[in-house]
Amino acid sequence: MTASITRSNLFFLFFSALFIGFIVPAIFTENYFLVAIPFAVIFFYLGWLYRQTVFFLLLFTLPFSFEYQFSSTLGTDIPDEALMLFVSGLFLLYWIYNPEAILRKMLTHPLLILLLIYFVWLTITVVFSTSTLVSVKFLLAKTWYIGAFVLAPLILYRQRKTIVTAAVILSVSMLLVACTALIRHSANGFSFAAVNDSLSPFFRNHVNYSAMLVCTAPVLFAFYSGSKNNNQKILLGIFIFTLLMALFFSYGRGAWLALLIGGSTYWLIKKRLLVGFYIIAVLIAFFTLFWLKNNDRYLKYAPDFKTTIFHKNFGEHLIATYKLKDVSTEERFYRWIAGVRMIKDNWLTGYGPNTFYDNYKGYGIPAFKTWVSDNKDHSTVHNYFLLTAIEQGIPGLLILLTFFGIMLYYAQRIYHRCNDSFYKTVVITTGVISTMIITLIFLSDLIETDKIGSIFFLCIATLVSADIHTRKNSDSAPHIQSIP
Repeated sequence: MTASITRSNLFFLFFSALFIGFIVPAIFTENYFLVAIPFAVIFFYLGWLYRQTVFFLLLFTLPFSFEYQFSSTLGTDIPDEALMLFVSGLFLLYWIYNPEAILRKMLTHPLLILLLIYFVWLTITVVFSTSTLVSVKFLLAKTWYIGAFVLAPLILYRQRKTIVTAAVILSVSMLLVACTALIRHSANGFSFAAVNDSLSPFFRNHVNYSAMLVCTAPVLFAFYSGSKNNNQKILLGIFIFTLLMALFFSYGRGAWLALLIGGSTYWLIKKRLLVGFYIIAVLIAFFTLFWLKNNDRYLKYAPDFKTTIFHKNFGEHLIATYKLKDVSTEERFYRWIAGVRMIKDNWLTGYGPNTFYDNYKGYGIPAFKTWVSDNKDHSTVHNYFLLTAIEQGIPGLLILLTFFGIMLYYAQRIYHRCNDSFYKTVVITTGVISTMIITLIFLSDLIETDKIGSIFFLCIATLVSADIHTRKNSDSAPHIQSIP
């Protein structure tokens, strides 16, 4: 007891001296930011003691975080981006302190090698960027995304309980936001025109919101299928119903499509057809692109500026989409055409990460312009594959396509290789989420957002961890029949 008291006193004296040591120069120099340093040290010390708790806190904040602009050139997501930076630095230092925290087999895993190749190529494209400062900011942000959602899970996911807890926390957090949005949206009769207002400030628009909703759905279904308790099943059934209702009233066409693709993925993995399906889909996409470009066929689909409008009624919105008269669809065509035309002028290293907006307007074709082509939001090309080719060159696109292919390959391979029902559930759920993300980013750039980008990198870490811990010669944890 004496030793314990002595240790407590030592800590008290140390932090008191630390505080006094900074507050005195802060007063004399009037640099009051110095006072924050002792609190940062205390926060770091607590984080070091409770690393897992800090990681869980980050996951919980993801759906609740919101965008904040400090200036016209500097913005961030609060509070999750600050937590990402903290978690990334914390776990990097812990890995340096304890190199055995990550199994050596993980470091040579093909997915992590591909991730390293991607990061190296990304760095090269920054060097040749048309706007170096913008691209450097992008690279730094990508660094702490990888640190927070790949490095940290690789260290923490040795225990199955941690994987389950992480899934529970992220799902519950998203459900809380969904319930809040539903209540607010109901006040406006669940109208399509009011959906974005009900999401503020947590989500920029219904696209981001519906995307995170649909990526949460497979996790809830996994818990439901693995539960053996009737009361738990009833509760999970209510959660699933709430989430699907929120998804329906999100009016996210891409998310609805992703839900259908995700359901198909479950069957494709079981039949060992997922990788083949992915390769065929990529080939069809390239064939369609070349067919449209040949003899300028795409010009036949130029919109009528007067009839291409935004519809406040969702039924009219769907009909306009089908008839190619919806403004969001036609604006995508405008930017896609501009993006494809950009590639030939800078196909090797691209224009640099996060530089699409600064370069694309000179490549647009006036016949495809819409009344929102002024792009006041500075949004991108709305196709992540095309965006990668534009900003990181053709090599960047090939790395991305390979990355997704390898992710799907491991999801399918691990599922059929292992007999552990827990990990089978984990990898097939991860595979479903991965294909949902692939579907979503065909119409958006959501991997660059804190919401979906975090889930994407978590999928990578989960597959690597599951692969290593299900190998015959790995030190696996005790067998668990199903997710509790």
